[in-house]
Parts: sequence; C-alpha cells; structure tokens
Amino acid sequence: MSSYADEKLEVPTLSRPVSDSPRPSVIKEPLRLTSTSLQQPPGRKLCVRHQRMADEGTNLKLQHSLDALSLEERGAVNAIWSSFSSSSHPRRALILQGLLTMCCFSQLSLLTEQLAHLIRIDPFTVLPRELSLKVLSYLDATSLCRAAQVTKKWKSLADDDILWRGICEQHIGQKCHKCGWGLPVLEKKKIYHLPGSPCPSPDLPSLKRSLEDSTDLVAPPLKRQRSDVLHPSSDIHPDLESSSSSSSLLALTDTKPAATTRPWKDVYSERMTIERNWRRGRCTVRTLKGHTDGVMCLQYSETLTHPSFPVLITGSYDRTVRVWNLETGVELHCLKGHTRAIRALQFDDVKLITGSMDMTLKVWDWRRGRCIRTLTGHTEGVVCLNFDSNVLASGSVDATIKVWNLRTGGAFTLRGHQDWVNSVQLWDSLKTGQSSASSTTPVFDVPGCGAPQIDPGKMLFSASDDGTIRLWDLTLRTCIKQFTGHVGQVQSIKLLLADECDEPAEVEIADLDQEERTLNHVVALDSSSPSLASTSSSSFVSDQSLASRSVASTGSKTKKPLLVSGSLDNTTKIWDIETAQPIQTFFGHIEGVWSVSVNKMRLVSGSHDRTIKVWNRDEGRCVSTLVGHTAAVSCVSLGEDKIISGSDDCDVKIWSFSG
Repeated sequence: MSSYADEKLEVPTLSRPVSDSPRPSVIKEPLRLTSTSLQQPPGRKLCVRHQRMADEGTNLKLQHSLDALSLEERGAVNAIWSSFSSSSHPRRALILQGLLTMCCFSQLSLLTEQLAHLIRIDPFTVLPRELSLKVLSYLDATSLCRAAQVTKKWKSLADDDILWRGICEQHIGQKCHKCGWGLPVLEKKKIYHLPGSPCPSPDLPSLKRSLEDSTDLVAPPLKRQRSDVLHPSSDIHPDLESSSSSSSLLALTDTKPAATTRPWKDVYSERMTIERNWRRGRCTVRTLKGHTDGVMCLQYSETLTHPSFPVLITGSYDRTVRVWNLETGVELHCLKGHTRAIRALQFDDVKLITGSMDMTLKVWDWRRGRCIRTLTGHTEGVVCLNFDSNVLASGSVDATIKVWNLRTGGAFTLRGHQDWVNSVQLWDSLKTGQSSASSTTPVFDVPGCGAPQIDPGKMLFSASDDGTIRLWDLTLRTCIKQFTGHVGQVQSIKLLLADECDEPAEVEIADLDQEERTLNHVVALDSSSPSLASTSSSSFVSDQSLASRSVASTGSKTKKPLLVSGSLDNTTKIWDIETAQPIQTFFGHIEGVWSVSVNKMRLVSGSHDRTIKVWNRDEGRCVSTLVGHTAAVSCVSLGEDKIISGSDDCDVKIWSFSG
C-alpha cells in the first residue's frame, strides 16, 4: 500500500485548487474537470483502486453531478472534498465516523451499494498473465468453465490451451485419482471410405506377397510390430500405452488438415460427452443383418493401417464368416468353407483364423476372402482360439488345448480339463514392453525338433465347462495354477493387462455427482435415449480386498494383470492371478453369462437373459442394462465409445456412446 504522502499526491482532484479560506465566496468561476486533469502526474503510478476509478470515468460522472449544482453549492462541496483529501488517515477516519452518524437509512443504503462494488478487486486485471494462469491451473474443469462465464478477460484466461492440456493429461486414458473420472483416448480419427466402397487389396510392401503361395502358416515378419491381440477390442494405440501421458496426449490434437489442431478444451469436451453417455446409459443402436443363424463370435478393429475404415468380422452357426465395414454397415465379404458352426475367430493386419465345430481351424486372407490353409488335429469341434505373433492356442469339445507353431505348423496338446474348453487366452508374463516379434532371432524352429519351442514366460489361461480356469506354463507344458470359485460352466475369460489396470480413485460419491453435473455450457447432450431398460438391481460382493497396485510410472511395484471370467452360474468374476482367488464378483444377470469384455474404464457382460450389462469395475455396480436382442447374447466386444454384440437372434448390434 502507498503511504499517505504518496496517496495524497496520486488522488485525482475534482476541481481547481481553491483559496485557503474555507468560504465558498472565493470561487470566481465554475469548477470543471477536463480529460487532461484526470491523467496521472508524470512519473506517478496510481494505485489499483484509483486507476480503476480513472478507467471507469468516475471523476467525469461526479463532475456532471457537480455541474448541476449552483456556484455556491459547488464551492461548498469542493471545500469538503478538499479538506478530506488533505487530511491524515486518523483525521479521515474521524470525519467518516462523524458523517456516518449523520446519515439516514437512505444514505447508508447508498454506501452499501457503492462499497459492494468498490471493495472488489479483479486479480486478473492486476496480475501478469503467467501468474493468472498459474492460479487457474489449480482449478478443475467445472471451476474453469464457471470462470469463463465471468468476463471476457476471465474467458480468455480460462480457455487457455495450457490449462486444458493439463486437465486432459489428468483424465484422458486414465482415471483421475482426485475426481474419479476417466476419459477415452479416441486417438485415431480416420477419414473413412465413401459408403459402399469395397475392401481393396493392400498395397503396403509388407503385405504384397501372395498369402496363398505360402506352404506354412502365415504370420507377420519378425520386424513387424505385433498387434495387441490379447485385447482386440481395445482402441488404445500401443504407442500411447507405452509412452508417458504427455507424449501420448500429443496424438490427441486430432490433426485434420495439415497444420490444423483443435483446442484442448474441445478435446476434453468431446471425451466428456462420451464418458457422460456411458454413465447415463445413453447410446444409439445400429443393427447389422446378414447371418441366417446365431452369431457366436466377433472382433472389430479401428486402428488397422489398411483399410482406412474400421473392420468388423463375425462368425455364425450358419457356417459363414462375414467381413463388414463398421462405419457404413456394408458387408464386404462372406467367407465360406467350414462345414459346421463357427465358434471362434481372431484377425490381425494380415490374417484371420477361425475355429469351427467341424474340428478344423482355417487361416484366411480376409481382405481377399480366400482360405489359405486348414489345420486339423482336434478330435471334436473347436470352440475357442487365441493367437499372437508366435503361438496359436485352440480349445475344443474334446477337452484338450492345442498349441500351434505359426511358422512350422508343429503342435502339442495340453490335457487336464474334464469338459469342453470354452476360452483360451495367451499371456507373456515376462513381457517388458517389447514384443517378442521384434527379436531378430527366430523364436521357434530349433534344428532337429519338430515340436514348437516356446519363449520363457509364455503362459496360457483356459476356461472350461468343468467350472475351472487353469493357468498353463507353455514352456513346461504343465498346469501351474487352478482357479476355482465358479459353480457353473465358465464360458468366457479376458485378460486385463498390467498397464491397463488402474488404482481405484479415492473419491466421494458426492464429488462424482457434482462433476457429472458440470460442463453444461460446454457439451450439449441429447435428451433422447435408446432402448435401454432401467438399470437392474445389482449387487456387488467383495471376496477380498484389492491388492495394492502402484501406478506404472512410479515403478515401485510390479503390477500384475487381472483375469475376468463369465460363467453360466450368472456371475462375472475378477481374479487375482497371484493368489488364484476371486477379488470381485458381479451379480445382476438372471441367467448365465456367455461373454465378457473389459478395458481400463469398465466391464461388459452378455447373457442368456438377452441383456448386456455395463459395469463400473472399481465400484462393482451395474451402470446400465442394454436391452434390444431377442435371444441370448453370445458375444460382446467393448471399445472406448461403443459395444458390439452378437446374438442367437442372428443380429449384430452396435451400441454407440459417442453422442
């Protein structure tokens, strides 16, 4: 604060100086203020309060009121102002106290109205922009949106890209440990082909060679990076998963034309819309028709390098595999060759492998719609399969699992289950972030050995109608762990990888509700909703406390993946791989669970009761129940903004939460 001497010099005078005599009769001419008289003295800087008064033209307003008075009254008012201005602080206080005692309620009301405005100081008009942004960086998205509504100056600061990038880094691709919200990545915004365009043959150098000329099972060359086959439904690009949050989010600017980027606030807003739709069960539904019998398996991918549109492949009891353009819903190919129902499939950039009840597996060039090779070995129908760049595993009605070498065609058999093997899932337990496919040394093909040689740490989970889940060491070719807890046939298992596991955010429910009510002026949500049944009454049982898992960036502890299973005992379970014990059990379906899918944010399950349930994985509660199929839901796949489901009613449904 300025000293009194400084303050007295800085106060703009409202009139020309008067005589030392207090008598108003000494005034010889009208008192007027000019624009030059309002300027601060050279070398002097007004305090914040008087600078604002000068900016707002307060002196001019007072001068106009003064001009309306007679000359004598003008002199009297000016004498009072001049006397007060030249007084010391104690004397000013005494004068004010005396004036207050003389005021009636009307004058006191005027004082209250004026003081309410005068004592407020806008800090962002005083602070440098850098300090203002530092202050705003401590606010959440809700507070920033409210700040943007105050003034144009505040909006300019609150909409700054630096602030919103920080909020995006805090929420996108992970759950914020402060508010509990996590937003989808949606890192790949493609320009899709025109509706009805065919799926052309690839022209990439790595895909040019003719697949049908190969005598061995075709796999990507070692130098090609392996796709995330353990989680085909995940939309998160591997590069984003392995990089830090800052570098990952550089991809989120959604570059459209070259050198054009979107504001980070728009990026956050778009993803907030999707997340709120997930929480409120708002989605649009499309139905793909083409199969003539129940759809038993499906997989889709939105991150293929070729073609440029998202691809969905489905298998059915009608003995066909159909390839769809997921964006337009156009059927691209109908693959025929199996003689019985197709129960399992998986594809990557190069190949599609299908398993059928005709006891065979077939390898396809799915872009051209041609079968490359047929694998035989099971004595009964093939129910499930899973492959990575090195190994193919298949489970069968004959209660065995076959592990195939994708380069030599060699195989060995795992025995231990007592009934159908319904689901298999490969796991690289020693994986450190690099794919084994990046190695320059062949993984298999030891000279003189016809059976496949397996990398150390290569594991396999299998689920069976005998009610158990087994963990196999493929190097030792033995079962090393058995998961028991389901009281019905286990139909589906999915592995949530270590880098996708998130610590539950410690946040109050009230905070979540408050956050959910925010950003109303940023995102406008459609009031209409699809055919959703009200969320069923579901309960959650904690079998044991979650093991503490540190954030991957800290590196203080090694996080293990989680195993999710669905069973015909009507429940879905999450398992601790270390202890082989269930840590969460989800109740809600009234009939058996046929399929499950999971990602970092949530879990979905499809059931014989014809519904799909969306679960909050951390809270263990059912968020919404999707109703639309007219028969059992046999397969589901979960993405960041959609669910795709297949059913015994022959339909494939796409439940989109993107708004």
